[in-house]
Amino acid sequence: MGDSLDWKPGISQEEIIARILKKVKSGSIILFHNDTPHTAKILPSVISSLRKEGYDFEPVSKLILREHYIIDLEGRQKMRE
Repeated sequence: MGDSLDWKPGISQEEIIARILKKVKSGSIILFHNDTPHTAKILPSVISSLRKEGYDFEPVSKLILREHYIIDLEGRQKMRE
C-alpha cells in the first residue's frame, strides 16, 4: 500500500481514508506520519474499517525475518546465501 499521503498539504481526512481502503491488500504496510493534522483523528476509523474487512495488525518488528535473512539495498528480505 505504501504512503497514506497524510503529510500532503490540503489533503482531506476523507481522501486519506479512501486512498488507504482502496489500495490496501494482504501484507500491506501503511505509512503514516505523526506531525499531520489528520492522522490521529482518522486512525480509529481506518483501523475499524480494516478490521471489518478481516485485516489484522502487526508491528513492523514482527514482520522482519531475522535468522538466516538479510535486507538488501532495495529493502527486500532475502535468505542469506
